[in-house]
Amino acid sequence: MSKKPSLSAALHRVESRDKPAAPEPARASEAESGGGMVRTAPPPSRQGKKTIAGHFDPAVSRQLRTLGLEHDRTVQDLLSEALNGLFEKYGKPPIAG
Repeated sequence: MSKKPSLSAALHRVESRDKPAAPEPARASEAESGGGMVRTAPPPSRQGKKTIAGHFDPAVSRQLRTLGLEHDRTVQDLLSEALNGLFEKYGKPPIAG
């Protein structure tokens, strides 16, 4: 599968109206790392953990951060508290953080 030419190369072709420009060669770092992303080991605090996420209105995010600031707690702490409350409500052990 060949790499698509860059936007600047395409614009140059349109402007010059002569033969198409050659695609730009991949940068050494992108070629060596397989697309520019270098994976590193997670920090010890995240090893063995799994991300849980959801999509909410921006106001929810602001309110959660505000609660954290008002009570000197991290969002992670507040989410752990909320999840444990949910688990207890449904008869499950409170195992979040």
